[in-house]
Amino acid sequence: MTSIPTLIVTPSAAANAYSQVARSGSAAAPSSFSETISQVISQAEQTGHVADDQAMKAISGAGNLTDVVTALSHAEMTLQTVTAVRDRVVQAYQDIMKMPI
Repeated sequence: MTSIPTLIVTPSAAANAYSQVARSGSAAAPSSFSETISQVISQAEQTGHVADDQAMKAISGAGNLTDVVTALSHAEMTLQTVTAVRDRVVQAYQDIMKMPI
């Protein structure tokens, strides 16, 4: 039995990766935190749509299996990254709320 490798994503690594994508893209870098979050969420959503499109092509018999697996793996990794960042933000909020005034 083979084991599936586990990818551990730290918030700083995710932020660095997204900032590199933002710098390499043709769009201007976002100027605020909320714009950055909006852009990341839309990119994650787009990744999910690409995976859905590839899966639908495969179901109809017009898709390439390699493309489907690649798109689904990319969507899964994106979802794991978003979930990890969300968990860290929630934990940070909870830690701040526990601080004495």
